[in-house]
Amino acid sequence: MIPTLPFGRTGHESTRLLFGAAALAYMQPDEAAPVLELLLESGVNHIDVAAGYGRAERRVGDWMPAHRGDFFLATKTDQRTAEGARTQLDKSLERLQTDHVDLIQLHNLTDDAGWETAFSDEGAVRFLIEARNQGLVKHIGVTGHGTRVAAMHLRSLAEFDFESVLLPYNHSMMAQPDYAEDFEHLLDVCQERQVAVQTIKSVARKRWEDGTKPFTTTWYEPLTNEDDIRRAVHWALARPGIFVNSASDAGLFKIMIEAAQSFASSLPPEDSEMAEAGQNLAIDPLFVPGMDEVRLPQ
Repeated sequence: MIPTLPFGRTGHESTRLLFGAAALAYMQPDEAAPVLELLLESGVNHIDVAAGYGRAERRVGDWMPAHRGDFFLATKTDQRTAEGARTQLDKSLERLQTDHVDLIQLHNLTDDAGWETAFSDEGAVRFLIEARNQGLVKHIGVTGHGTRVAAMHLRSLAEFDFESVLLPYNHSMMAQPDYAEDFEHLLDVCQERQVAVQTIKSVARKRWEDGTKPFTTTWYEPLTNEDDIRRAVHWALARPGIFVNSASDAGLFKIMIEAAQSFASSLPPEDSEMAEAGQNLAIDPLFVPGMDEVRLPQ
């Protein structure tokens, strides 16, 4: 069984492994169906998708007429204005074949200019509040990448009562003292206010090296050995109160499910074990100061 946890104060009991539906971005319906079946087989009950994830909303939407009640359904908007967010949400609901989503998230809100726009009188936050009042969304969250993300989430939480946050969490990121300090501060605030904390990049190894042909659909090079993935997932799940989003590659999803299922019966790895594995596997943090962008493979 995959352990569950209340998803903040939303009232939903979510599996601690969430399905990162970016894995469906390039799939046709017949390719996506077996991946989605894994959710039912494993009990994963929370889907996290986004308007910007290629075909992913359509692939999830193919499934929603028959399974809408089985899942907490979250999507994201990368628009910063009210009008842009309204247009994008309308399209997301159409693609997802539903009249509402359980969670709408401001996607990657980590830059100052975008933040100012989102919280302005004509910004996306104002529209999302209206959408919640209209029943189009039930809850509102915020996501982000990079080394500034935890600090920016704290800034966002000081401005608006978001119900979830999402950010990177793995051993190599937490080995950076400044990032770790910001993450710990954010986690304290979220636990005090019952804000759900979603984490990403648990199985990241490093950025693709120049000239490397990616062999997964993740924008970074992931861990691929089952033992290495299990160790990384168990380390992340060992942190009380957080959720782990699966990687954006369907081939890794089943391995991450198996890792989450075995978590309760295993001793989580110590930091010393993670550090040794990181050295042996040449693991590097995806984000360091001055290199916060997501670099998509060419």
